[in-house]
Amino acid sequence: MKLHFYFARKFALALFGVFAVFGLLLTLLDIVDQLRRFSDTGISFGGALELSLLSVPQTLYRILPLIVLLATLVLFLGLARSSELVVTRAAGRSALRALVSPVVVALLLGGLGIAVMNPIVAATQVRYEQKAADLSSGGGSVLSISGEGLWLRQGGPEGQTVIRAARANLDGTTFEGVTFLSFAPAGAEVQGPVQRIEAAAARLEPGRWVLENAKVWPLVGVPNPEAASSRAVEMELPSALTLDQIRDSFGTPSAIPIWELPGFIANLEGAGFSARLHKVWMQMELALPLFLMAMVLVGAGFTMRHTRFGKTGLMVLLALMLGLALYFIRNFAQILGENGQIPVTMAAWTPPVAGILASLALLLHLEDG
Repeated sequence: MKLHFYFARKFALALFGVFAVFGLLLTLLDIVDQLRRFSDTGISFGGALELSLLSVPQTLYRILPLIVLLATLVLFLGLARSSELVVTRAAGRSALRALVSPVVVALLLGGLGIAVMNPIVAATQVRYEQKAADLSSGGGSVLSISGEGLWLRQGGPEGQTVIRAARANLDGTTFEGVTFLSFAPAGAEVQGPVQRIEAAAARLEPGRWVLENAKVWPLVGVPNPEAASSRAVEMELPSALTLDQIRDSFGTPSAIPIWELPGFIANLEGAGFSARLHKVWMQMELALPLFLMAMVLVGAGFTMRHTRFGKTGLMVLLALMLGLALYFIRNFAQILGENGQIPVTMAAWTPPVAGILASLALLLHLEDG
């Protein structure tokens, strides 16, 4: 048991060291990128540092499997140089039993990533997008989804318009049960809502909304809005919204904490949108511990050997290439799952399971073959 704790402690220290190095390098690079990106706004170094601290956690979380792979290489290369693996084998412990501690640490790290790091990354990502939007004066998200339906916002010279819809089609171009509430622009003599429109359906086309069976209530300059209301079989409203803006507003699953994803998926499907993107992301997150375990086994398969055997550099290179290949296969499977070309479960769970089985076969062949 003491030996297991010893290996677990060394692996945890290796993880912390690699994580710290990557965090420092990514922060420095991101500070330079933020200074360049927002140079026109006169951003200070402190502002760039704040944006970097909000942006870097997302990058670190995405490359967590590669960090685990590098930490595994650091661990077993160190054990090989100090001949500790030789001593472990001489004491009657097989190399596979020495892998138990790093694997358990990887699984715990994956669970910690899902339970703690995922919500933190989601919060920092949303905060970063808000601050970046404020600096670039681009405004915030144009759409939000709740149990009461869809809420959109659009702006223009004529003022802001809040849009509520009960449902939408799968591509987000047609909305049902729509309400448009228009507000006066800033600086106008009259402030607050100026017009309300309810329509049975609204279709988003380039540069305009096309409303069907609409009823219009003027809210300014009339004593009785209902008496002054009018109806139209079809009418048009100008709009600067695009389909890409609407999709991007709810198309980033990583910006939603995993604890809120099931409810968000239910609301998304209830609103008429496809939630496949979010389902794939949730399954990929749940499969993260197994994928980190696969990375540990991949790294161990090529480095659990004494340095006197030679070709250490070649073995490290092979481990990195195989680990990177598995990482890109996972990302490719995620894309196939999001496009609907393979089932969601297969996209999320096949790469880690295949990586674990292939690595175990390699380890068994090298140790007992």
